[in-house]
Amino acid sequence: MLNFDLNIEQKEINEMAMKFARQEMIPKSAEFDQKAEMPLEILEKAWSLGLVNTCIPTEFGGTGFTTIDSMIITEALAYGCLGMNTAIMANDLALLPIVIGGSEEQKKKFLTPFTESYKIAAFCLTEPGNGSDAAGIKTTIKDGGDHWIVNGQKMWITNAGYADLFTLYGTIDPELKHKGISALVIEKGTAGIEIGAPEKKMGHCCSDTRSVTFKNVLVPKENMLGSPGDGWKIAMKTLDHSRPMVAASAVGGAQCSLDYATEYSKERIQFNKPIAGHQAIQFMLADMATKVEASRLLVFKSAWLIDQGLSNTKLASMAKAFASDSFMQVATDAVQIYGGYGYSKEYPVEKLMRDAKLIQIYEGTSQIQRLVIAKEVLK
Repeated sequence: MLNFDLNIEQKEINEMAMKFARQEMIPKSAEFDQKAEMPLEILEKAWSLGLVNTCIPTEFGGTGFTTIDSMIITEALAYGCLGMNTAIMANDLALLPIVIGGSEEQKKKFLTPFTESYKIAAFCLTEPGNGSDAAGIKTTIKDGGDHWIVNGQKMWITNAGYADLFTLYGTIDPELKHKGISALVIEKGTAGIEIGAPEKKMGHCCSDTRSVTFKNVLVPKENMLGSPGDGWKIAMKTLDHSRPMVAASAVGGAQCSLDYATEYSKERIQFNKPIAGHQAIQFMLADMATKVEASRLLVFKSAWLIDQGLSNTKLASMAKAFASDSFMQVATDAVQIYGGYGYSKEYPVEKLMRDAKLIQIYEGTSQIQRLVIAKEVLK
C-alpha cells in the first residue's frame, strides 16, 4: 500500500533542518542578500550538522541519507534562504558525478576530504555560448601524454570563487558532439585556472556566481571520471539526481511564500475585516497551497524512484518544471497579497519573488524540462 508518512528518522531530519533554517538562516537572509556576500560561517554550521554533501555514501564518510532524505533537507534549507541553499546544493551537484562515475580510488580521494572538514565544490558545465545546448560544449580536453590539457571558459559557476574542487565537462573532439563529452576533477590551485569577478544577480545574491577560465590547465590522467566520452552519460545521470533537489528547493521557497502570505492575510485589515475574509484572497491562497502540495508530491516520487533503483528521468523533469513554475506563481501571488508592502525590500516576499525566477532557469530551464518530458512520453 502507499504510505505518504515520513518515518521517525525523516521527521527528526526535517525538524533539525527546519530549526536550522529558522534560527540560523532566516534571521540573516536579508542581510547577506543585501551585502551579496556568501555566509561561510552559516554554511559551515550546516555542514557540521550533516546538512551538506548529502550525496556522499557512508563508506566514504557520508551520512547515508536516502534521496528522499536529501529532498527533505533541501526543502527546509530553501525555506530558510534560497541563496544559501544554492551554495549548499552546488556541492552535491559537483560531487554527484564522482559518486556516479568515479572509481573507488577517485571516490576515496575526492569525496572523503569533504566529510573531514568543510570544503566547497563547483560544477562546471555551462559556457558563455552554451547553456541549454550542453552537447555543444567548446571547452577542450586534449591528451598531453601524462596529463589532460584543458582550455575553455565556463559561465554562471556557483561557488567558483571559493571552490576547493571543480568538476569540469569538456570535449575530446567537438565533432563528436555528446559522444565526445568527458568529465574531469580539477583541484584548487592548479595552474591556469582564472576566476572571474562575482556576477551581480537579481536573486540568490548571497551565493557566489562567476566565470571560470581554463588556460592550458594540466590535469592528471587519473582525474578523468570513467573513460573519454563518458561525460555525457555521467552528466545526464547527475541531472536526474539534482533536478529533484532543485525542485525541492522550489517547494521550500513556495511554502515559505505561502506561509508569509497566509499570516499577512490574517493581519491586514481592509473594508473592516482581515483580507483573509475576502473570497478573492481565499481563492489565491487555495491555488497557492495546491501548487505547493502537488509540487512536493512530484519531488518525492522522483526521489523515491532513485531510491528504488528505477529510472526517474521523466519524473525528475516533471518535478523541476512544475515546482519551479509553481514557485514563481506562488511568490508572485504572495507579493500581490502583500500589496504595496510586498514590493518593498523591508518585507520578505520581495526577495522570494526575485529568488524564484532563477529556479526556472538553472539546472535546465522549464522549456528544456518540457522537451525531456515530451521525449520520454513519446518513447
